[in-house]
Amino acid sequence: MLLYTRRAPPKAPKRRSRAGCTYCKEKKKKCDEVRPQCSRCAEHGIECAYEAVKPRQRKKREGPLAEGASDGNSGPYSPGGRRFSETGSDFLAEGDESDGDGDEEEGASGKPSRGSMMVRARSVYPNLAMISPYPAASPLLEFCPPLFAEFSDRPNRRALLDHFCNVLSHLIVFREESGNPFQQLVLPLTQKSLPVMNAMYALASAHLEYQGVENAEKSLFFHNRAIQGLGKLIENNGKVNRNEILAAIMLLVYYEVLVQRGHSNIVSVHLKGALTVMCANPDPTDPTTAFLERAFRFYDVIAALSNGTAPLSAAPAPGCLQPFPPLGALAASPLSNVDTLLGMATTLWPIIHRLSDVLPLKRELELAVRFNDAIPKVAALRAEFESTTAAIETALSQWQPHLPPNFVPDGEDVTPPCRSTSNSPDDTTAPSIAPRIAPGAPGVPADTTNPPPSPMSAPERARLHSILHNALAYRHSAFVYLYRTIYSYPRSHPAVQTNAHIALEHCVATVAYAGPMGALLWPLFAAACEAVSTEDRSLAERAFSAIRKRQGMMNIERSWEIVQEVWRRADWAEVVAGLPDEGRRRGSMQSMHNGNGERQEEGEVDLWRQVSKDMGFNIVFG
Repeated sequence: MLLYTRRAPPKAPKRRSRAGCTYCKEKKKKCDEVRPQCSRCAEHGIECAYEAVKPRQRKKREGPLAEGASDGNSGPYSPGGRRFSETGSDFLAEGDESDGDGDEEEGASGKPSRGSMMVRARSVYPNLAMISPYPAASPLLEFCPPLFAEFSDRPNRRALLDHFCNVLSHLIVFREESGNPFQQLVLPLTQKSLPVMNAMYALASAHLEYQGVENAEKSLFFHNRAIQGLGKLIENNGKVNRNEILAAIMLLVYYEVLVQRGHSNIVSVHLKGALTVMCANPDPTDPTTAFLERAFRFYDVIAALSNGTAPLSAAPAPGCLQPFPPLGALAASPLSNVDTLLGMATTLWPIIHRLSDVLPLKRELELAVRFNDAIPKVAALRAEFESTTAAIETALSQWQPHLPPNFVPDGEDVTPPCRSTSNSPDDTTAPSIAPRIAPGAPGVPADTTNPPPSPMSAPERARLHSILHNALAYRHSAFVYLYRTIYSYPRSHPAVQTNAHIALEHCVATVAYAGPMGALLWPLFAAACEAVSTEDRSLAERAFSAIRKRQGMMNIERSWEIVQEVWRRADWAEVVAGLPDEGRRRGSMQSMHNGNGERQEEGEVDLWRQVSKDMGFNIVFG
């Protein structure tokens, strides 16, 4: 049994001889000090000379610094003195045998012994205190390079990358529990590809410029450089990683959607280029390719709905699209059924894709009827139109969001409605879903009656509710688009108004839960344009105000301007409809001309398209 601790005796100090010959001292070799000629000089045939050994200059044991440390007086270097005085007694007990000549060898590791450290601390004069051995970490170890220093040496460009990674990339995805896909998959490409880097600079700079933040280099400068670099990449397609080309194109699509430059159709041009790149290698082989293709599918459909054109790609078969997770996401994550770009609308997207392809078919049928084409052609087009729209309506009616395991929405019924077997349009029954404003929102008490059955945190549940309402808003706005644009129902039709009201309620619930809002613009716009009642227009205004504040993008601001002009013209048309015949003719002539004196097309169902044209906007609702 160990009864006491025995202190180890101090090691005998090792002393170096200073009596070696001049040649050995110059070569820093050990001299055997043989006289008149040492063995090393004899071996090299050199004259051996010995210098007189100077006496050692012994330093005083007690200096002003050591005295200050021992008596506890505070001085200009009192922190150092306090540090040594706390353990000085132990050091002195072990190092008292040292002669303090400063020539003792340090250990094999190169670190001084505790005794020698203390003796040196006591022998340093105040004017040399700043260069004395001090047991503190070097200040260089605390130096941190600027963020994104490996990407650029310009502070303004590093600031743009910081804005993209810490602000913008979080606004355009639904899930990032294990990391943001833009940071995980797209950002690494910028170190290898200058066009990708410039496209990212352009997007971040445009977002800041809309918010009033000026940068030393304008977004248009980066955009032009990205376009030029992209052209060179496409020329060397065989020698360049196709992910670099696809990433540059999709970042430019995000940029064009954000800035909204007049009637430009550059978004469609970029999407055609992306499709060409994807068709060259149709099978995605890595997560980066799969993520970029998912971004293409989103904007391909949104651009088709916005422009009234057919999508460029073919509609995916039902069940083909699976939620794309961020890298490193757990399979048991509460967001396992949520796609990074489509949210809970992953299984709804093939239906919306087919819906976006119906308007060109309808126009082709109308042209065939107008120009008295052959009866078989008209009959074939009519049969295709009717079968396609009926299948889409049935699919929308039967669609249900795939909820994560153990997630039950707070007091909401997401069961699809029972459809009537009648073929009459008046028998169309709208889904009866009553969204509820988020518990804990301003003026809304928290839900304490229905505790969550899963161990999700409150932010996770709020995020899931927001994503769910976003998907349901897409579903009901798709009904609005089908009945109003495809079937040409009047604005006052119950099927249009009921679905528009429910879609607006889901949009308000989405922003009330403060979840992702990056993909909310199209369902909000489609429903808001058909709002008639004061209640529905108030819901639309609340939702637009929230996403404008959250997202800070130009296309949202201009969409709201179009909605307000649509309401004004629709209200004026109703006023004109109630006037006598003479006043109705005058009012109709006035409403058929815009502020520039241009005549509007009669029979235009989508009033917002004419308004957008009159205002000089070509908005993509992404």
